[in-house]
Amino acid sequence: MLSISRSGAILLAALLLPAAGAAADDLTVSFKFGSADKCSRKSPELKIGNAPAGTTQFKVRLRDNDKRSWRHGGGTVAADASGVIPAGALTDGYNGPCPPSGSHEYEFLVEALDANGDTLAEGSATQSFP
Repeated sequence: MLSISRSGAILLAALLLPAAGAAADDLTVSFKFGSADKCSRKSPELKIGNAPAGTTQFKVRLRDNDKRSWRHGGGTVAADASGVIPAGALTDGYNGPCPPSGSHEYEFLVEALDANGDTLAEGSATQSFP
């Protein structure tokens, strides 16, 4: 007969059970900056994959990882089966990549929201500009 201590049983249970509140999968996010995107108020097209069932909106923001205090805005857009956020859809103060000199690393952060505004999954994609 196999005997497991109480602490061993707790450890085994922790390894076998999924973490409470953990998202099943993260979103996949992809985008491409073009030369016309410099300091533009028109966001590029974003492609979102792996959105969980029940996703009604995507909340998106652009972050400059080299100058995090600079706000680039974003927006919340309706989600559809295509997983595509069209170019120009982000209207909440969106200000595209605009490094003062050299190249900066920019990251689109995306949350999949349900009808109550609760986050179902998150994802991001990073690209240097220019």
